[in-house]
Amino acid sequence: MPHTAGVKAPGTIASAMPLALMLAVLGTIIVSGHASHISEWSPFILLGASLLSVTISLWCGSFTRRGIKVGFVRSAKQIMPAVPMLVCIAMIAATWMLSGVVPLLISYGLSVLSPTFFLVLSAVVCWFISVLTGSSWSTIATIGVAFMGIGSVMGFHPGIVAGAIISGAYFGDKVSPLSDTTVISASTCGVDLFTHIRYMMITTFPAMIIALMIFMGIGLAGDDIAGGEAAEITARLQQNFTLSPWLLVIPLITFVLIAFKLNTLLTLFASSMLGFAGIFVFQPQIVASLSDGSAAGYASMAFQVLWGEVGFHTGSEVFDNLVGTSGISGMMPTICLVLSAMLFGTAMIGTGMLGSLTNALTRKLDKRFSLVSATAASGLVLNSCTADQYLSIIVGGNMFRNAYRRCGLEPRLLSRTIEDSVSVTSVLIPWNSCGVTQAAVLGVPTLVYLPFCFFNYLSPLMTLVISLTGFKIKQRVVARPSVASA
Repeated sequence: MPHTAGVKAPGTIASAMPLALMLAVLGTIIVSGHASHISEWSPFILLGASLLSVTISLWCGSFTRRGIKVGFVRSAKQIMPAVPMLVCIAMIAATWMLSGVVPLLISYGLSVLSPTFFLVLSAVVCWFISVLTGSSWSTIATIGVAFMGIGSVMGFHPGIVAGAIISGAYFGDKVSPLSDTTVISASTCGVDLFTHIRYMMITTFPAMIIALMIFMGIGLAGDDIAGGEAAEITARLQQNFTLSPWLLVIPLITFVLIAFKLNTLLTLFASSMLGFAGIFVFQPQIVASLSDGSAAGYASMAFQVLWGEVGFHTGSEVFDNLVGTSGISGMMPTICLVLSAMLFGTAMIGTGMLGSLTNALTRKLDKRFSLVSATAASGLVLNSCTADQYLSIIVGGNMFRNAYRRCGLEPRLLSRTIEDSVSVTSVLIPWNSCGVTQAAVLGVPTLVYLPFCFFNYLSPLMTLVISLTGFKIKQRVVARPSVASA
């Protein structure tokens, strides 16, 4: 880990103290019954943990300006690109809603889907789209938002719907050759991409099948949860929006741009602008209500749609909450949380604390199960410390490569374990960039949807089970150096 040569990093116990502080504060908030306020407190918790790590390193004499600089550059390089993406996602959420794209998808969903199969279909559709696009973020920010609207009208708990969406999207992302995390995991560990994907199917496919069975069970148990409210919401959607099938051109163009691997930020921005243009084309009544027809009026409308709040007052609280938008301003708390996570990653990397924790995890590992278990555990630690899945994958892969080689284990086992424990669990950590983003996009706090992301924690558990059985795991015997006789 980046730290000044010759300067001893803090010990394992001292390095674990910032994480212990965060877990203690989070646990206190949850026990006190204020879990819904985690997102509000998270920036302060992260900044407090960052300050503690710097204070400890100063006390231990391990603090260096060069180390902090290197830590900041590495952390910022991985996390800062998420900020403009969050801005674009906020604009997509607003423009796709006001243009009628999301209302159309909700209307179609309410007329076609039944509560019994809704959760399973939500997961499968997100899985399919994520495979085609290679992006769980884009899938959740588009079709995932529509499923959240349908699920809320049907009466499902928002955490359950978000869990189905995230489970499907992250499974599709993992097994897609177009996924950046999949490519990074394979390349970091020196494994052929398709070899990596085929080997992952041994753990990920059973985990997803179990998750789908659980979602089916929930659907069967709650078959009567959809009340007559669906018909009322559909009627209100038709009264307040022009629901034309031509609106589907907007998401279709977006998915084509994603499929052709156009730059993600450009794709999201283009998608938001398509949605904004769709307001003028399909919803002239909304344009008339937000502007006076002058150039200044249109400019004011653009600012309100993209930045501010646009509310509906129809007399139905459920409908008004469903279709109201908050624009970029609604994403600002999330952006603050991302920046706080970046500072925490800077402190943990720059002071050498992350290095101390990871070294403690890899020390004296020479058995298959213990090594895989340590890799999976380090995935959670890295996701918590760096607040970014990409950095966690790269650090974890480089950290364990020699250990796997020393034990005679294939690099494809390392790449699979890294992705099983890093890319899918990042969305479960409230201050990780993935957890922050999906909570903001879906409007569900991380700790609310976490219990229902069955695939995301079944995946690392399945990795441990397969490792314990040794199924399809090849291990060559490594000769031990012998001690020459005198």
